Amino acid sequence: MRKIILSLCVIASLAVISCKGEGESKTGNETKAPVTKTAEGKQLSMANFGVRGNCGMCKTTIEKAAKSVEGVAEATWDVKKKSIAVSYDEHKINEKDIHKAIAAAGYDTDHANGDKIAYKGLPKCCQFSGDQPMNQ
Repeated sequence: MRKIILSLCVIASLAVISCKGEGESKTGNETKAPVTKTAEGKQLSMANFGVRGNCGMCKTTIEKAAKSVEGVAEATWDVKKKSIAVSYDEHKINEKDIHKAIAAAGYDTDHANGDKIAYKGLPKCCQFSGDQPMNQ
């Protein structure tokens, strides 16, 4: 009887693992993935969009700005691709709020221009050229 129960648990676990959402729909430079869930069962939306920046210090500032928005669970900026992947609770915020927070820190996104005063306060290595491409 134990072997049967153990076998059913293993099969159920494999079924759950293989059923995770993998599809993504793209619109322009943004990518929205299907809704995912946290360990607590909360549903999170995913978004990827371009953010101009140069270095590891930019990465820290951009991610901190995104995570400062209540409802953002995770934010990871890719230095090479100049894009950020964000998971957030769409019942608390929308993607536009994340763009605004990053722009307030001085960084341009696909849909928001960085605050000029904040930009001037960035370290020299973090001051990117205005024609720098995003989402490479």
